[in-house]
Amino acid sequence: MSFLGKLFGKKEKESLDQGLEKTKESFFSKITKAIAGKSSVDEEVLDNLEEALVGADVGIDTTIQIIKRIEARVAKDKYVGTSELNKLLQEEIEAVLVDAPEQAYKNFDVPAGKKPYVILVVGVNGVGKTTTIGKLSHNYKKAGKEVILGAADTFRAAAVDQLTIWSERVGVPIVKQAMGSDPGAVAFDTVQSAVAKNSDVVIIDTAGRLHNKIHLMEELSKIRRVIQKVIPDAPHEVLLVLDGSTGQNALEQAKQFSAATEVTSLAITKLDGTAKGGVVLAIANQLKIPVKYIGVGEKIDDLLIFDKHEFVDSLFKLS
Repeated sequence: MSFLGKLFGKKEKESLDQGLEKTKESFFSKITKAIAGKSSVDEEVLDNLEEALVGADVGIDTTIQIIKRIEARVAKDKYVGTSELNKLLQEEIEAVLVDAPEQAYKNFDVPAGKKPYVILVVGVNGVGKTTTIGKLSHNYKKAGKEVILGAADTFRAAAVDQLTIWSERVGVPIVKQAMGSDPGAVAFDTVQSAVAKNSDVVIIDTAGRLHNKIHLMEELSKIRRVIQKVIPDAPHEVLLVLDGSTGQNALEQAKQFSAATEVTSLAITKLDGTAKGGVVLAIANQLKIPVKYIGVGEKIDDLLIFDKHEFVDSLFKLS
């Protein structure tokens, strides 16, 4: 299902096309080579296709699924020429992607009965977590929502400073304490303040440490518990931010964070600077967690709501 027109105006589609340029060049050239000079989809074409998908960071497991689906289609339709393969491939790639929650497609609306809507943001340092929070708060504010930020990554002074800069840039309040403070206390103060101010959205940053998964699990569990003292059904969303330019490492991080806490949605950043955008397919498919946002540039508006149809369309679009 495409949400073009609702979310993807001309400006958004252009941002997506430009942001995926490097991936598209790599991905599309690999696919083109895989089927060059062939008149039908035979075993050699499928082998070449498999190699091209793995080479585009789609991942082995997801690639095998896509190839099996294509094999089944070719067997059923008896004859499929390579001219039809691109369309067939687009459809089957789209089919292995998990649909995002319905509320993702309502232009940064807050789900009914979830006010304030509490988002807990997780991810390792350096993936663009703070920037994603800043861009997310900008989008919610642009949609007319009252937003409040919580700087619960008290492990790094730089994290609090960066989030403060974003809060000033976007023009939204921030709750913070001194470096080394209890992250749970910051989270508690943030949601309490949000309730008092009748805010629509709460976005809480958390520490990005994976070297001790048990510690991370305990910290995130504690943050959940203290938030629930104020809002029993919160957090409403646990958003994991991943750096798309790290390819399969991003998939590994996603697996580790999913084991440490209940991740409900994904944001994949830095897709504009990499040819490894195919990892989006691997992550969404392997973890069965919807990709909700993708980062396709440095500008404040370069965080897009993920539409799998438009994403795949951009991958296959000739310049």
